[in-house]
Order: sequence, then C-alpha cells, then structure tokens
Amino acid sequence: FNTFLFFTFLLLLSRPTITPEGPHLTVPLNSDFSLHCRSDNSVRWLREDRPTRTLNVQRQGQVTVLKVSKAGPQHMGKYSCREEASGEKSSIYVYVKDPENPFRRNIVFDFVAGEGEMTTLPCLATDPRITDLHLQKCDGQPLPNSLRYSASIETGITLEDVRKDFEGCYVCVGTLEGNTVKSGQYQLNVRLDAPPVITLGRPQRVLLIQGEELSLSCSTSNVNSDITIRWKQPSVQQFSRILTEPISHLRNATLNLGSVTKQDAGSYNCEARNERGTSAKTVWVEIYDKGFINLTSVNNSTKRMRAGESLSLRVVMDAYPKPHTFSWSYSGVKLTNTTDHVITTRSHGNSYTSELKLVRLKVLESGVYTFSCSNRDATVHQMFEVHVTSKPQIVSYEGPIGGQVRCVAEGYPTPQIKWYYCDQPYSRCSNLLNATQEEEDVVTVTMTNPPFGKGTVESRLNITKNSYSTLECVASANGEIVYTLFSISENTVPHELFTPLLIGFVAAAVILVLILIVLSYKYIQKPKYQIQWKVIEGIHGNSYVYIDPTQLPYDHQWEFPRDKLRFGKTLGSGAFGKVVEATAYGMSKADTVMTVAVKMLKPSAHATEKEALMSELKVLSYLGNHINIVNLLGACTIGGPTLVITEYCCFGDLLNFLRRRRESFYFTTLGEDSYYRNVMLQPEPNESRNGYMTMKPSEDGMTMDTEDLLSFSYQVAKGMDFLASKNCIHRDLAARNILLTQGRVAKICDFGLARDITTDSNYVVKGNARLPVKWMSPESIFECVYTFESDVWSYGILLWEIFSLGDSPYPGMPVDSKFYKMIKEGYRMDSPEFAPREMYEIMHSCWDADPFKRPSFGKIVEKIEQQISDSTKHVCLPLSSLLQIACSTGVP
Repeated sequence: FNTFLFFTFLLLLSRPTITPEGPHLTVPLNSDFSLHCRSDNSVRWLREDRPTRTLNVQRQGQVTVLKVSKAGPQHMGKYSCREEASGEKSSIYVYVKDPENPFRRNIVFDFVAGEGEMTTLPCLATDPRITDLHLQKCDGQPLPNSLRYSASIETGITLEDVRKDFEGCYVCVGTLEGNTVKSGQYQLNVRLDAPPVITLGRPQRVLLIQGEELSLSCSTSNVNSDITIRWKQPSVQQFSRILTEPISHLRNATLNLGSVTKQDAGSYNCEARNERGTSAKTVWVEIYDKGFINLTSVNNSTKRMRAGESLSLRVVMDAYPKPHTFSWSYSGVKLTNTTDHVITTRSHGNSYTSELKLVRLKVLESGVYTFSCSNRDATVHQMFEVHVTSKPQIVSYEGPIGGQVRCVAEGYPTPQIKWYYCDQPYSRCSNLLNATQEEEDVVTVTMTNPPFGKGTVESRLNITKNSYSTLECVASANGEIVYTLFSISENTVPHELFTPLLIGFVAAAVILVLILIVLSYKYIQKPKYQIQWKVIEGIHGNSYVYIDPTQLPYDHQWEFPRDKLRFGKTLGSGAFGKVVEATAYGMSKADTVMTVAVKMLKPSAHATEKEALMSELKVLSYLGNHINIVNLLGACTIGGPTLVITEYCCFGDLLNFLRRRRESFYFTTLGEDSYYRNVMLQPEPNESRNGYMTMKPSEDGMTMDTEDLLSFSYQVAKGMDFLASKNCIHRDLAARNILLTQGRVAKICDFGLARDITTDSNYVVKGNARLPVKWMSPESIFECVYTFESDVWSYGILLWEIFSLGDSPYPGMPVDSKFYKMIKEGYRMDSPEFAPREMYEIMHSCWDADPFKRPSFGKIVEKIEQQISDSTKHVCLPLSSLLQIACSTGVP
C-alpha cells in the first residue's frame, strides 16, 4: 500500500500544471491571453485534442507558453498541455466573451445524421455564466416526444438515437443574468437507414422532335459518402455527358444529349446506391418526326339535356409540343368565360383536358359546340351537338269556327298532337275510362322542324259529330303533355224566353265584371310582400338576369319539429305577417335550448305571399351562413303554415340603437383612446317605428364612441361583401334593416315581412310602388336598375346614418320633383357631424354618378380595416354559436 501511495505521489508530481489555474478562463473579445504549462519534460499544446500548429508556442525553461493575440470565437475551446513521454496532460477551457453573441456564431448550419446515430449541435457559450441550456424548435413547436439530449455550454447539445421525426430546425436557449439568450439556427437532416430516394426532374414520359435537346436529371436524398448515382441509357450514337453534383445531403445526376435522333428513343434508368441497397426510376423517351395532337375518342358527341340542367363538355388529348391555342365556339362564335359558360383547361405532362361547362341550359342554347386546339405542327377540332329539350306548349288554339277546331303546339322535340272527345262538359277526356281518340277528319302539319330549337306543329279537326260536348287537344313530347279543351254545343231551336233571359244574364255579367275589375285594381295597387334580396343568374352588359327563387331547391334537412317551438312575444308586425320570439328545444343538440326568431304569415295571406315566404327560405338556405347576416336556423313547411326560423337579435335594429345612444355618445378622433368606454348610462327609451321591438332600458347600458361606429360600418361591409360573393343584391340596405346582437355584432336582414311600408315615411310612392327613394342610386330611381353598384350607393347612405347617429338622410328635403332634379344634377350630402374625414371620403366614393367608379364592398372592407383597431376586427370572428346564449344577459 505504501508503494502505491509513493507511485501516485510521483505521478502527481510529474503531471504538467497550467496557469492560470482553474477549470476555465474567460477573456474579452479581441484581447490577448497566454497559457503557461510547467513540466520537467517536453510538452505539446493541444486544442480540442488536436495540435495547435497555427498558435504561438514558446519554451522558457520548464514553462511552455501559448500566446494568443486578438482572441476571437475561433480561439474558444478546451486547451490541453500533454507530456510527450508519459502522455499525462492537464486541461483548461477558454471562453472568448462576446457581449453581442452569447453563443459562438455558427460556422456550419446544416447537419446530416444517420438514423439511430448520435449527433451534436455545437452551440458553444461565450460566457460561462449561461445556465439552463436547453433545446427548442425554431417555430416554437414542442420537441418530438422521443427526443432525448444532453446539454453542455462547452460542447453544445448532443442528440441521442436520432430518428426521422427529429428532422427540422433547432435553436439552443439559455439564461444569462436573468435574460433569455438564443443561439443561431441549426438545420438537422436525418438520413434514413434505407436505400436512397430518387426524384426525377421531368415526367416519366418525355416527348421530343428530332433535333431537339434532351436533358434528364434525377436527384437523391438519404445519401452518405458511399453513395453512387448514375444514368443507364440505351445505345447512344452521339456524345453525352453525365454530371454528378453533390449538394449538401442531396446528390444530382444530369444527362444531356445535344440533338436527338430516332435511335435515342427508349428507356433511361436513373440508379442510386448506398450501403442499404439500390433504387431506380425509369424515364421513357419518345422521338417524333414532327409535332402532333391526338384526341381521345369521344363516346357520345350528341348530348340531350332538359332546359334548366347543366352540361359539361370535355375533351382529353395528348399533344407535343404544348398547344398554344385552346378555344370553344358556339355556331362559329368564340366563347369566353361568363357565368353561363365556364371554360377550364388542365394539363399533366403531355396530357391536356379542356372542359366547357354550360350552366342552366336554355332552349336557345341548342346547337353545335366546337373545340379547337393547335400547336406549331397540328390543328384538331371536336364537335358536339347539344339538344336542349323543352316541355311542349300549346301556343294557340281556336274554334269551333265553321265546324272546325285548330290547335298549334311547339317544343323540342317537335310535339305530337292527339284529339280526344267525351260527353262530360269541360272534362279531360283523355283521363276518362271511356275516352275516345278522334283519328278521322284530323289534318296535322309540321310547320317548322329545325335540327336545333323548338319545332312547331298544327292540327285541325273537322267536327262531324254533335253527340259529344268536349274536345281535348293533347300535345306530348318526351313523356310530358299539355292540353287545352274545347266546348262543343248541339244545334238547338231557341226558346221564346231565350232573348230576354240572355239580355238579363249579359247585363248581370257586365256588372259583375266591372266589380271584379275594381276589386282587381285595388288588389294590384295593394303592396305585395316580396323578398328584396335577388340572386343573379347572369350579367349581359348592363342587364342582370335573376334566378327565380321559386326554382331554387329546398333541402328538407332544414325541417324542424313544430312541437319543439314555444312562442313568446311579437318582435315585429307588418301588413303580411309578423316575427315572433320563440324558444327552440333541441335545435343543434338534443338537450339544447335556444332563443330564436320565427317569421310567419297572417292567416289571411294569399298564395303569392306564401310563395314569397317560401322563396325567402330558399334564398337564405342558398346563401349559407355568415356572422354578419341574420342566418337561417331551420324551417317548418310540412303539416301547417310555413315558419322560417332565424337567429334572434336581442338588441333590435341599428337605427333605433343609434338614436337611443345620442346622449351617451363619446366622440373620439381616429387613434384616440376611449377612456370611458365601459361607463354605464341609463338613457330614456325611444319608440321604434321600424318594425323591430324596442330594447328595454336595462339592455341599453354601455356608452358608444367613434370606434363603435367604425365597427358597425366594417361589419355591414363584410356582410355585403359576402352577399356579393354569392351574386346576391340586397336592394333595401339601410340602418333600419341592420339588427344588433350581443357583442354589438351587426347582422344584415330583410324586414319586408314585419314592416307595413304604407305607414313608413321612408317609403315613398313612385309609380305604382312604394320605394325607399332616399337610399336609392340614381340608376335605380330613374331606370329601375338594381346592381351591386346600386347597393354600394345605399351603403354610402347607411354610413351617413351611422355617423349622424340615426338622422334621416337629406334632412329637411321632401321627395318631390325638386329632389329628383338635385339628384340628377349631382347633389350630394355634406359630411355628418361625427364622421372622420376618411369615412366621408368612402361615403363620397359610394355616391359616384358612374356606377362602375364606385368601390366594391371588398375594397371598402380594406379601407375601413386601415382605420379600426385590432379588437374591432375580432368582432367578425365566427362567434354565432356563443351569441345566441349570451343574448339573454343584457349589455351589448
């Protein structure tokens, strides 16, 4: 034991010693430092266990001195003094302190590690005081669950058992004097323990014309130093060169042929190999004498469709070189993209697909449609015959005259006409069991029978029998029929009393007709309930074609059980119906209870008003949901009167809301903080004349400022932008038609059902209609034209209402001939009292006399977004589901 201690003592005496002492030395950036190694024997200085040939080392007796001038990041690391004879060594770690870079700046940014290996990210601290060194992803996402690592400020962060999901960008993070410090970014790429992955630079089928250049490239990932990559080609008669380029952890091989011939056709294989195996991909090269276009055969070039259906005509082809012309034409006239016919072209390699979609076909659109395509060497055409079938129509009939009746029908295909007779007066003879078809004395002539479009047929029947009282003309085509009836009377001898009785009956009939005319006139003059929103089907210049809302589909998934509605107070009532607050049980889930608004007609409603309410339901279901319109929640159309269930907006219409808040309005300029935004006030309630029930005082507590007015403007513009995207025109945009719900969310609605326009001063008699003239654009007033641009004009008037806190537009000006003259001459309202300059500029642009110079709602949204705060923008987030619950709590 004593011998062991003796030798240990000698070993300690023989180990070299380094001064300054300690495990590490910290030196400032760009300063000089020296390390002294004392030893009786010859020593060598090492840095990171490698010789320091570039450093200044001097021997002074038993001390070997290493000197460094202007220390930089490259001088950081572990320095060791090793005896050459015994191999004994002592070490010290040198930090080069850089205040601007707590970690040594990266020299290498990309690292490649094999799957299952260990790798180190060299994030070396320049200050030994850095603590809590750990790893983070560059994008802040959590680290992979299986990632394990060890951290040292002297060596960096070492990842163990690397896996493919570790691949990504990392950064080292530590704490220095209470502050978080970060290193540069490191990109880790993981090489799978598998053969290389090959990616081709071109499609697997390459077409060329003789004389063109061929260039093929393939790249591989998952490489290492042992990988090989090459192209294997068929017998090539000319010089070619294969380039292999190492790029980081990727490799690329390129084959170039200057001018190809037919002998160069064939398969070209790219192979890549590493220690795990070989991968290969093939490119097939075809060489042609000249370019071509080959159409795929069309199975059926003759199409028969019903009017109102949509049809897609599709052509598929292979072509080389790429075609420079794709076109569709109808009867020789080139077609362009419109809402009625949409043209799309797609390509994949040398395969091309062109499609013409004909939307809601009309009979007049029957005819020949031609697809044309050409490149520098070839031109092809493909024709389609489109026949649009229509329901037959009886366009005229007359008789009996001179013992003959006449019936004319048209349709495509050309209808067939048959005659039936029976004894029953004014009955459909063809439906009777003893129906008799009249085939004698019938003359039928086809008047027109064009290849496309409607054909016309005329049929005449000579009446030879007096034993029947009714004749029926039946026109049929494609399984659909139409008919008309003729009443045939026997020849009888008049009775003595016939003439005075006839006179009496005629007089009574004339009086009755006069009464009916007066009643009909009054009924026509009476305003009709109709949905204001119109959905556009097509635009032809300045002419808009609207979709008939009765033709829109209705999805019965909207149906809601009537017995799960409990009705409450009436929210609004008009000439045709009312809106009632109701509680719906199980609207979204079985156990939910939701407050809703239910639209319904009065019991005395006519068929046209019932159809209008059904049209409103169909339009709402067609539009879909948006936070800034009053959304459809359900409907009851079966087993009783039609009920339309919509969102309940608990704080009434915007016009009355603004008027109630005048006394509590806090005016701010843009950018000014509203310090009293949450002050609770109790203004006096006002009566509402705009249909929706007045709010209670307890529901009207918070103050209102300029930011709120901007919020209302922004939300309505967002809602109108949504309607425009659905090709929908509002036609009655005003503050009275905007509802507010919890959180001051504005929702656009159509209040026609619950408003009596005959008593509303905002609707002025013009012709035989009552119109909101002060909100209408000049083209709507004078030309009865309603467009997206006329809605923008109305939006400008709405902005004036908002920033005047509910004043009536054109104050003090009655709607008379002078008013119409001023509008024609370009009169525009001045800025309202509380409008910022930027908002009045938007109003004025909405009132441009040229409709096409008015901004779109999308542009208006962008302009207002520049003025409002981020918190106001958040109002438009999809919170509809929360608002229904919150409406019962009170303050908006």
